[in-house]
Amino acid sequence: MGSGLTKVKRFIGNKNTVTILCVVAGIAVLYIGYNYRVSSAINPTTVPYAKNTLEARHVITVDDIGYMEVNSDVVSKSDNLITNGNELVGKEVTYGNTIQQNSLFYDGDITEPNLSPDYVLSDIEDGYTAFSLSVDTYTTYGNAIAKGDYIDLWFNGEDDTNKIIYTNLVKSIRVLDVRDSAGVSLEHANSTGEPAELLFAVPDDMYSLLVKAQQVGTLEPVPRNRNYTADPGETEVVSEYVVQYVLSKSVTIPDENTSSGSNSNSTTNNTNSNNTNNNTTN
Repeated sequence: MGSGLTKVKRFIGNKNTVTILCVVAGIAVLYIGYNYRVSSAINPTTVPYAKNTLEARHVITVDDIGYMEVNSDVVSKSDNLITNGNELVGKEVTYGNTIQQNSLFYDGDITEPNLSPDYVLSDIEDGYTAFSLSVDTYTTYGNAIAKGDYIDLWFNGEDDTNKIIYTNLVKSIRVLDVRDSAGVSLEHANSTGEPAELLFAVPDDMYSLLVKAQQVGTLEPVPRNRNYTADPGETEVVSEYVVQYVLSKSVTIPDENTSSGSNSNSTTNNTNSNNTNNNTTN
């Protein structure tokens, strides 16, 4: 027994034996590692792809999604590749983007529908109109005005004697959206981040006033504090002076339908009058 242990100790203690064992162990590690990496690379993984070409703003359904097998290394090398088809259903193709047929899906290809440029317009109430105000970083106080904020709109102009008019025209008006020069919401991943447009929803009569006001002067957005947004008051016109000044510079066009009706009645009356005259003459 002791003789056997001695032989084993001598065998292990032999430098040549140690070298051989190290070489064998190294080869085994390399072999196992290589086979693992090859197996991982070629091991197929199922991922979703677009069965048809999907245009911008298209809302993805299960019918738009197919599945294919790709090598695992394709997945591991693509941090933004979408591998779960359930994450796609109900999402929208991003603004200005097209997903080609048979293409894989990536994070930048899709977005939530409520971030679509026209999403905020779909919920505008009847009797209201979307009003757009051109702005920039400076006029938004360093991009301090955000979607959902309540702000004021001030009128800047001159009266008939060239005296400056600068006063609050509309108070507590909600910002429906803030968009860049391409019409993309600043909340959208594809936005430039530079404000170019404030969007509001205003009553139809107020819309007419604001458009006319822009023709005779300028409208300036004025942000307020958090409490102004947290507890907003009624959106209303607060300067009757500006209203009268703007109206004095504009013309109210009569309703064409009413005018047509009046003309029609006038024509009918003239016809009846002529018939009466003819009967009298006879």
